[in-house]
Amino acid sequence: MTDLLSPLSFTSGSTMKNRFMLAPLTNCQSHVDGTLSDDEYTWLTMRAKGGFGLTMTCASHVQAIGQGFPGQLGVWDDKHIPGLTRMADGIKSHDSVALVQLHHAGMRSSLVKDLLDGPPVCPSDNERSGARGLSLAETQQLVEDFVRGAERAETAGFDGVELHGAHGYILCQYFSASINKRDDQYGGDTEGRFRILFEIIEGIRARCRKDFVLGVRLSPERFGMQLGEVLGIAEKLLNDDRVDFLDMSLWDCFKEPEEDDFKGKSLLDHFGALKRGNTRLGAAGALETPADAEKVLAAGYDYAMLGRAGMWNHDFPKLYEANRSFTPATLPTSREYLNAEGISNTFVDYIKGNWPQYVAE
Repeated sequence: MTDLLSPLSFTSGSTMKNRFMLAPLTNCQSHVDGTLSDDEYTWLTMRAKGGFGLTMTCASHVQAIGQGFPGQLGVWDDKHIPGLTRMADGIKSHDSVALVQLHHAGMRSSLVKDLLDGPPVCPSDNERSGARGLSLAETQQLVEDFVRGAERAETAGFDGVELHGAHGYILCQYFSASINKRDDQYGGDTEGRFRILFEIIEGIRARCRKDFVLGVRLSPERFGMQLGEVLGIAEKLLNDDRVDFLDMSLWDCFKEPEEDDFKGKSLLDHFGALKRGNTRLGAAGALETPADAEKVLAAGYDYAMLGRAGMWNHDFPKLYEANRSFTPATLPTSREYLNAEGISNTFVDYIKGNWPQYVAE
């Protein structure tokens, strides 16, 4: 089995010092206009200092109308570059690869309608969310704005970006046959529905430097995704040398799929069995302990992506280096404990509002 503490190189040239990647986590800590706050800076740089080989920002929206939650970090305007520069410098000062996750909420912006100038948008009109469908020109502008977000991240000094194609946000909405009802080149069959992703990849590779890290996040279930289709696209990405890594957000790495045709082995094993080229493969989902992270590498993956485990223990990688069987913080934890872990009261309130079982008060 590959050691979690061994370095991991990407085809673009960058190297993680270990196999621990911090998952991009919603935290609601930045300013109303999307500029960086001190709280978000503290939260992320503490994880870099704590030993993560790669530290990624929260989902950062590439259009103002793509905002998905309050206090979201922005990358849709040049006014965000100074804060992003500060963040990149802070992460990299601790020998951690620094990435921005590029995001657009699409129809899921309906959760913050009062923050938007106009209705949320979607590949097609969506009555349930009140979202309007994007025109062909607007879809092409969306591709451009993802690429511009990558260029801003590059200008700010980040080592690369990840494209958020998971969890029902706008790229995922284009992927879904049940949501995307378009009859142009961005709809129809799998090639059409996933076209937007590959155009963004092509644009970033054409306009950012050669050693700029590029990753993609996918999720296999929920929000209209079909596991067979996602497996096919994942394998295509794993053999596309333009992509440095694929991040599979599996909700729970160790559970069986929801679709009957794929039961019999875990989601982790389904994606781990795919044919691969030079693109690195990692997974996130219910990785809470050192043993959980080791199971991911034992299944043939290149790295483990930690979310909640990185919240409760900002120095999880350093703790692992000191003791490979250490016991992480147990849940629930107090507000005071989370504050000491670099999680502001704003972030704690967000956690408590969505997962009250995690905060002991």
